[in-house]
Amino acid sequence: MSRPLHRGSSGAAGERISGSSNDFWDSQMKDKTDKEDLERRASSDNNSIAFRFPIRVLFPDNSPSKHGNTGNGFASDPLIASTPRSRHKLALLLLKLSLVLIVILALTGSFWWTISISTTSRGHIYHGYRRLQQQLVSDLWHIGELSLGSSRLRDLEFCPQEFENHVPCFNVSENLALGLSDGNEYDRHCEYGMRQNCLVLPPVKYKIPLRWPTGRDVIWVANVKITAQEVLSSGSLTKRMMMLEEEQISFRSASLMFDGVEDYSHQIAEMIGLRNESNFIQAGVRTILDIGCGYGSFGAHLFSSQILTMCIANYEASGSQVQLTLERGLPAMIGSFTSKQLPYPSLSFDMLHCARCGIDWDQRDGILLIEVDRVLKPGGYFVWTSPITNAETFRRNKVNQKRWNLVHDFAENLCWEMLSQQDETVVWKKTSKRNCYSSRKPGSGPSICSKGHDVESPYYRPLQACIGGTQSRRWIPIEERTTWPSRANPNKSELAIYGLHQEELSEDAETWKMAVRNYWSLLSPLIFSDHPKRPGDEDPSPPYNMLRNVLDMNAHFGGFNSALLEAGKSVWVMNVIPSNGPNYLPLILDRGFVGVLHDWCEPFPTYPRTYDLVHAAGLLSLEVDHQRRCTILDLFTEIDRLLRPEGWVIIHDKAALVESARALTTGLKWDARVVEIESNSDEKLLICQKPFFKKQAN
Repeated sequence: MSRPLHRGSSGAAGERISGSSNDFWDSQMKDKTDKEDLERRASSDNNSIAFRFPIRVLFPDNSPSKHGNTGNGFASDPLIASTPRSRHKLALLLLKLSLVLIVILALTGSFWWTISISTTSRGHIYHGYRRLQQQLVSDLWHIGELSLGSSRLRDLEFCPQEFENHVPCFNVSENLALGLSDGNEYDRHCEYGMRQNCLVLPPVKYKIPLRWPTGRDVIWVANVKITAQEVLSSGSLTKRMMMLEEEQISFRSASLMFDGVEDYSHQIAEMIGLRNESNFIQAGVRTILDIGCGYGSFGAHLFSSQILTMCIANYEASGSQVQLTLERGLPAMIGSFTSKQLPYPSLSFDMLHCARCGIDWDQRDGILLIEVDRVLKPGGYFVWTSPITNAETFRRNKVNQKRWNLVHDFAENLCWEMLSQQDETVVWKKTSKRNCYSSRKPGSGPSICSKGHDVESPYYRPLQACIGGTQSRRWIPIEERTTWPSRANPNKSELAIYGLHQEELSEDAETWKMAVRNYWSLLSPLIFSDHPKRPGDEDPSPPYNMLRNVLDMNAHFGGFNSALLEAGKSVWVMNVIPSNGPNYLPLILDRGFVGVLHDWCEPFPTYPRTYDLVHAAGLLSLEVDHQRRCTILDLFTEIDRLLRPEGWVIIHDKAALVESARALTTGLKWDARVVEIESNSDEKLLICQKPFFKKQAN
C-alpha cells in the first residue's frame, strides 16, 4: 500500500520567482526620462506591492536588497532617487486615488454578491471560511513549533545516570518534604513542567529482553533496578525465584507447580464454584485487576487460560513490582488507591485480586472498598488473601478480629455476597441487582452517588464516599455478557449502549486488519535503506527485538488491539484514550481489553523502557485541535522514555503533521522514514526505530 518516500527540492521554483522579479525591475529602469512611461511604471509598482505584501507577512524577506544599500544602511530605490519632489507627490496622490478606487469597487462588488446568494449558501461559505481560518492557524502553529523545536533539539542531550529508572510525577522524597504521609507520599503529583528535556539512557549492562514466551520466565537482572536481597526476600508467591549466574532472574521452578500459583488459582476457581481456573472464561471472567501483584506470577499463570490480568502497584524506586512485571511482558502500570480514583471507568473489571497487597481495607471508613466496588462489574468477584482473613489467626488476635469484622460488615453493606472463606483467602461477589442498594436498611451503608458525582471515567479524581456506576447503561452482569472471544465483537444492541452502529465497528475492524498486515511488513531495518520493502511483498523475518508490549496512544474503539489478536500476534496492548478526545474506554474494557484514560501533556505512569512498539493514529491532529500545554517535541521525548532500545514507533496522521514530526526525529536520534499511503493522499505514516545507545561504564 505504500511507496518509497520521494525526495524533492523547492529551489528551482524559488529561482524562477526571483528571476521574474528581476526582469520586472529591469524593465522599470528603462527610459526613466519619459514622463508617461514613468507614471505607468509607478502604477505597475503599486499593484506589485499590493500582491506581494501578504506573502511577505507570512515569509519575511531577510535577504540583501536587490538594489543595493546606501551608506546609511537603507536600500536606494532607482525610481525615487531620480524623481523630482513634484513627481514624487504626484505618484503618492495617484497611489491614494488608486487605493480609494479599489476599496469602493471591492465594497460595491461585495454588497451585490452578498445580496445575490441564499441564506444556505452564506452558511456554507461561512463554514468554509472558518475551516480555512482554522487550517491557517494550525499551519502557522506548526511552522512556529517546528522552528522552535529545531532550536530546542540542539540542546537535547542524554539524561544523567539518576534518570535511568526515574518516573516523572512520582517523587517520594519531595513529597515527604512537603509533609505528605499515610501513603500519600507514594501518590501521583503531576504538575505542568515536570518533563525532562533529555533522553533517558539504559543501564550500563542493559540487554534486549528475550523473546516471548521465554522472556516471561527469564529476564536480565541489569534491565531492572533490584538487588539480590530484594529477590530473595520476595513474597510467598515468588519465594522460589532465584538469580542465575548473577545476570538473570528466573521465575521458573523445578516442579510443575510454580511457587504454588497453580494451586492458588485452582483454589480460587473452586471457591467461586468452578472446576478449575480454565473455567474462568465460561463464568464471565476475562479481565482481572491485580492490586500489588508481586512480580506478576498470578497473571503470568492465567495467561494460558486467555485471562488478561492488569497489575497495579505503588511507585517503588527499587525492586518495583510494576517494572519487573512489564519486563516479563505482562500488563502493568503504576497505580494507587491511596487518595484518588483510578483512571478506569466504572464497571471495568470482572475480578479484583489482592494477595497481601499491603492495603488496609478496614481503614478510612471503607472508602477504599467503595473504589473497588466502582471499578468492579456487576456480578464480579473480589478476592482478598491476607492473614487477617484467617479464622484461626484472628480468633487469637483481637485486633485482627476487629479489622476483619469491619471489612466483613462493610462488604455486606455494599451488597456483596461472601461466597467462601478458606485459609487466608476470602471471595466476595458483587451484586448483579441494582435494587439491592435501595432495599438496605436506612443508614446501613454508603449512599448511591448522584448523577453529578457519578462520573463514568474519572481522571485521578479524589476518592468518593458514595457508590458509583449504578446509573450506567453498562450495568450488565458478567454472567449475562457474551464470553471471550465473542465479547471482542459486540452485537448491534450492545453497541447501541455506546451510541455506535454495527457498520462503524465493522468498517473500523476492516481498516485495522489491513493496517496490521502493512505495519508488520514495515517493522524491519529494511525500511531505512534506500530501497525500502513495499507492503504486499513477502513479509520479512520478525524484527530481531521482541515485540510483546504495545502502547496505543489513541486507541479509539480498540480496533488496533483487536486486529493484532486476530492476526495471531503474541502481544498485549495498553489502550490509551486521551482525556481531550472522544471517550470509548468503556467500550474497550467491555470488549475484554485493558486500557486507561490519560492526558498526554503529562508523563505516563510507568517506568522507562516499558514498551516495544508505540502506535499513534490521529493523535497529533487531536492535540493540534485542542488548546495545548505541550508541544510535539514534549510528546516525542515522552515516547522515547517509554520505548525500549530497538523499539518501534508508528505515527499515522495528516501528511503535513507527519512531515513536521519527521523533522523532530533527528534530534531524538531515531531512524525515521515517511511512507505514503496510496489509498489516502492526505495522510502518511512515520515509521521510526529507537537505536540502542550503550552507555560506557564509569
